[in-house]
Amino acid sequence: MLALAANFDPNQISTKREISAAAINVSGRQRMLSQRTALLSLRLVCNQDRAEQEKLRHQLLLDIDLMETSHNGLLNGDEKMKLSGHLSEALLAMYFEPPFNLDREIRNYIAQVRALAQASTTELTQDNPHLRYIQDAASTQLLIALDAVVNQYQKDNEAQQLALDIDRAELYCQSCAATAAAKVQAEKLEKALQELKQTQAQLIHSERISSLGQLVASLAHEINNPVSFVHGNLSFANTYVQHLLELVRVYDEQYPQPNRAIQEKIEEIDLEFLSQDLPQVLSSMTVGIDRICQIVRSLRSFSRIDENEMKPVNLHDGIDSTLLILQNRFKAKNNRPGIEVIKEYGNLPLVECYAGQINQVLMNAIANAIDAIEDRIDQGSCFNPKIEIVTAVVGQSALIRIADNGIGMTEEVRSRLFDSFFTTKPLGKGTGLGLSISYQIVVEKHGGALWCESTPGQGTEFKIEIPLRQGVRAQTTLVSTASPLVWAVSDENPNILDKEVKGKKLLF
Repeated sequence: MLALAANFDPNQISTKREISAAAINVSGRQRMLSQRTALLSLRLVCNQDRAEQEKLRHQLLLDIDLMETSHNGLLNGDEKMKLSGHLSEALLAMYFEPPFNLDREIRNYIAQVRALAQASTTELTQDNPHLRYIQDAASTQLLIALDAVVNQYQKDNEAQQLALDIDRAELYCQSCAATAAAKVQAEKLEKALQELKQTQAQLIHSERISSLGQLVASLAHEINNPVSFVHGNLSFANTYVQHLLELVRVYDEQYPQPNRAIQEKIEEIDLEFLSQDLPQVLSSMTVGIDRICQIVRSLRSFSRIDENEMKPVNLHDGIDSTLLILQNRFKAKNNRPGIEVIKEYGNLPLVECYAGQINQVLMNAIANAIDAIEDRIDQGSCFNPKIEIVTAVVGQSALIRIADNGIGMTEEVRSRLFDSFFTTKPLGKGTGLGLSISYQIVVEKHGGALWCESTPGQGTEFKIEIPLRQGVRAQTTLVSTASPLVWAVSDENPNILDKEVKGKKLLF
């Protein structure tokens, strides 16, 4: 037992996880870069502006250099990228043997991209053989091979994690079989193992949340680039259209009797309707792009999971971004009615906190409220599903109340709500870590307070209290533990995102 314990190094586990995660991330980056370079290649060929072409050439070479560096790091190791260069037999076969031969495919692809980036302007046509190779590879064999390799890295990581879990389980079993003479030592070891188990589970959970934040941030960034391009050009398009319509109007005034061919064309395109409808179409497009920009900003706000700096933030932005991410769960589905979200925001100042971690707490609380409502609906209850979110300043703290009219819970369940690994959800749906981690974030990391009130069959309310400034402890006694659930009247349903734009209806 002591020999096994001596070999059980948590730092080694953390390092292996870090190396595995780095390999998965870099391999995923390879896939992203293949798609991005294919898109940049197409834009290079289609763009006639010399200055823009030079920018695209430069970006292509930067991306393909990064793709080559990443590929070499995966095969040979790279200390800066935290890559060991040690590949499993399955990965070696994928890189150097049929049917994938990924090493050859990637190096050929890199060579073709470099050749296109260095081609003369006259060679930049859609028939360019380098472009055809790039587009074909990025959508067929190279993409398939990269997907397979990413999946294999994930499988290797899971296998490694399983081996580590087995080692930990064996150590735990041996500690339980310790002799009576070593009872005190065995109890200490068991306690240490339980703490390690909890830390390990929380680490896995935090890594998943971190990965979610990275994915959301990456997605928001990728969406923001083309959307910004469209958004920036819409105003010019609208100005150009107005100029053209003004020209048509002046032409009509100066030449009121057009020839027959022009008159027939006017009637064919219905010039009068076109002149009225075209500005409305552009206005509708502007509203749509503005909505997408709003969504991207919300995704960026929520994705601050990895921020380790405590700074003043707007809690309402975190709530709104969380609601946006969970928006699909509020909509009516099949026989389930939509969930109404009522927001009553107080005049909160900026609150000093870890923004990403507080977003995680909000996500857990709101997701649990949705689950409680769905459980009550599954029981056949007839009611109007609601979630009420209220914010206010209480003393030197910000208070967030999240109340639902879901299934509620018994006092026995409520008393164990923040225990690690305690969950009422079926196997595979809950880990029992969400509220436990939320409690640690609010109480231990922010010096705040987190508590719950619930009545079976009526609903549940979570109260989150965070000091406005760190060093000021939350005053939990300022809020009565017997406060009832009060539903406010709302004139708007936030689930309805319809907008009327000059007679045209846009549905988001």
